[in-house]
Amino acid sequence: MSRSTIFDVASLAGVSIKTVSRVVNGEPNVSAGTTERVEKAVKELNYRPDRSARSLASHRSNLIALIYDDPSVYEIPSAGYVIRLQQGALRACRKTNCELLIHPCNYQDEHVGTELKTLIETVRPDGVILAAPLSNMRNILRAISVTGTPFVRVSPGKKVFKEFTVSMNDRESSAEMTRYLASLGHKRIAFVTGHPKHDAVQIRFAGYQDGLRESGLKFSERLVEAGDNSIRSGEACAEKLLARKQRPTAIFAANDDMAAGVIRVADRLGIDVPGELSVAGCDDVALAQQIYPALTTLRQPLAAMAERAAMALIDHSRVATPLRGADTFAAKLLVRESTGPAPD
Repeated sequence: MSRSTIFDVASLAGVSIKTVSRVVNGEPNVSAGTTERVEKAVKELNYRPDRSARSLASHRSNLIALIYDDPSVYEIPSAGYVIRLQQGALRACRKTNCELLIHPCNYQDEHVGTELKTLIETVRPDGVILAAPLSNMRNILRAISVTGTPFVRVSPGKKVFKEFTVSMNDRESSAEMTRYLASLGHKRIAFVTGHPKHDAVQIRFAGYQDGLRESGLKFSERLVEAGDNSIRSGEACAEKLLARKQRPTAIFAANDDMAAGVIRVADRLGIDVPGELSVAGCDDVALAQQIYPALTTLRQPLAAMAERAAMALIDHSRVATPLRGADTFAAKLLVRESTGPAPD
């Protein structure tokens, strides 16, 4: 059976091939009735557009690139963050008949700027989604900017106005988690900070301090340890905190991986979670529900954030919508088994 063409779709739907093209490409100013007829014909004929022809005709690649920090370069890799970014970006691409190119890179590599510039000049995507921490690396931002390719920064941390950004309300949600732990009677609430190059994760530390102040609790440097976002660093920080003469009754980690490391150390030391120690994290990656006890955390709507970033780039490539400003998504506090009332 021969492959259906755009002419077949136009004939069946009773419209011009230009109208079919506009519907298939998700372009505006097509009536709902016409769109419905074209989509019905596309489905009936199992029509699949020729992507190379579409690119030549529209001067667009119909391709969005997602660039993120490669988890495999770490000693104990965690891909939960990346998977949810991919899920969201793919949702947007599937809705609009675009393709998603995923490209992990080591942001600490001195040649990463050249690597990304070469990639973009080779594949010519319509836009780039930059995930944290790449979204706040000056050398990476410069490398993409010189290609003239539009990009959206995901969780860049600092407030910026030059490019479009998509973020979570990190500071406010971290303050909420700290207030929640205080409401359970915890007065010695420790915090495990994340990698210093992850600005968004560092903002969570400021939120923790806000939450202490709002709960009438005094901030203490002795209740803070520096991690690097990995499970192993969470373990190292927990060993220090739990060796203190006056150990904390709650530990809030800046991400779920480090919180999982805290729970592993508590188990090894025979400290009951949550009876003797409450543990909380941030992000709600899959690991948060796979460990025991399941982790109380802040759900970062990563998939929704990535979908918004992709749609902004796709809309920009098709109808020249501006790429300015910032969209902020609210986190959701999820109470699970790893937190409970402070011990007497």
